[in-house]
This record gives sequence, structure tokens and C-alpha cells, in this order.
Amino acid sequence: VQLQASGGGLVQPGGSLGLSCVASGSAFSLHSMGWYRQAPGKLREYVAHITSALDRNYADSVKGRFTTSRDNAKRTVYLQMNSLKPEDTAVYYCNQGRTLSGTYIPNLWGQGTLVTVSS
Repeated sequence: VQLQASGGGLVQPGGSLGLSCVASGSAFSLHSMGWYRQAPGKLREYVAHITSALDRNYADSVKGRFTTSRDNAKRTVYLQMNSLKPEDTAVYYCNQGRTLSGTYIPNLWGQGTLVTVSS
């Protein structure tokens, strides 16, 4: 299975951007899918995930601004980012994993896509 993320770019503070991640292979619908990000000089951090049952969870830093969704027919997971802040600047990674007792555990990573929030 390979994951291909796209949609990154430059956006002004307060703007919106949508990321997509397409998975190859089968059984996409059975897996939880998630997003992490890594800002310059910082550790990679959890952003959001969506389970096969369409349960969603978000990091506190993005809650109310970001929305993740999925289209199983297209084997694609999305991350809609609104009200972007400069501190959202990072390389965003999609991943595939599983959810145990509400905890998302990624085990397959795609390449990242850079999001830059700047005026």
C-alpha cells in the first residue's frame, strides 16, 4: 500500500486549504486514516484521524478549524483546513493505521505535503 498526499501550498492567515491522500491497494475502508504534521524544528505531531466507522478525533490545536473525511470508493482521505494560522505551517503527512480504545496508531506513512501559512 502506498499513500500519496497532495494539496499543500502557500495560504494567507485566515485562509483555507484542502489536502487529499489517495491510497493504493485494497481494504482501504477497513483502516483508520490519519494526519500528522511536522513544523520546522519541531517533532512530528498528531493532527486528526477518522476510523472505518467514520468516528473522528482532532488535536486540540486544530479542533473547530480542521475537518477530516474519507471517500472509500475513491480510497481517499481528506483534511479541510480553515482559519489557518502561521503556526499551522508544517509538512503534513497522511497515514494508515488502526484505532485501539480511541487511540490512533499509524503504521503506514505517505510522503508529506508542505503547507505554508504566511502573508
